[in-house]
Amino acid sequence: MNSVPCPVCGSPCAPLDVVDFNKSCAESWGTHLPLTGIPVYYYLCDKCGYCHAPQFRDWRPEDYRERIYNERYIEVDPDYVEKRPAIAASGLIQTFGNVSSSIRHLDYGSGSGVLSRMLREAGWDSTAYDPYANPDSALDNPGRFDLITAYEIFEHVADVNHLMADISGLLAEDGVLILSTLLSDGFIAPRQRITWWYASPRNGHISLFSKQSLATLAGRHGYHLGGFSPALHVMWRTVPPWASHFFKIG
Repeated sequence: MNSVPCPVCGSPCAPLDVVDFNKSCAESWGTHLPLTGIPVYYYLCDKCGYCHAPQFRDWRPEDYRERIYNERYIEVDPDYVEKRPAIAASGLIQTFGNVSSSIRHLDYGSGSGVLSRMLREAGWDSTAYDPYANPDSALDNPGRFDLITAYEIFEHVADVNHLMADISGLLAEDGVLILSTLLSDGFIAPRQRITWWYASPRNGHISLFSKQSLATLAGRHGYHLGGFSPALHVMWRTVPPWASHFFKIG
């Protein structure tokens, strides 16, 4: 198989491994779905470490809804409905609660909107927006947002540059983007099979970032990158006054 250009840094990505379409995150707790016989090929960039499945770039939104985000998706990600949004809301309220009245917040890739609902109940100006679940949806009053969250979104998107451009069009110049995605460092390497549980096409995990590739993507779109943990990251252009007190990102 031929190499493909890396969407993040432009270097060649060579084929790394092939997994069955039904490889899912549920394997991490001992649940194994039956094999489909549908191969999913992951390619790895030796330069920046970005790993992706390029075949999904040709999928239409309805393909994702029919084959991944269908009525059985909850079987491979039971926490996405309530548990994960509740944890995220609690963390945001704890971190930014004292200045929440100064923040216009957008939850990008919001699913059913649970996170924004919880924040509004706490007095936030929060909007839910999911162009993937509802591709025809539009923001009533887009403008620019001070804080955008994108929890468990980046690994689900085939065109990561389009994702960054879309978010950049919604984020204030001195706004902050908080995103969550697990980093692949130590789990994916050249000439090694993919055994990492997070590399799971049945969950829609088709873009897997190393720390370097996430930093490269951020820089390509004019952002700095920082991190709270291996799973929680922050991007910014200019540190806003309301955020500098809470974490050192400048």
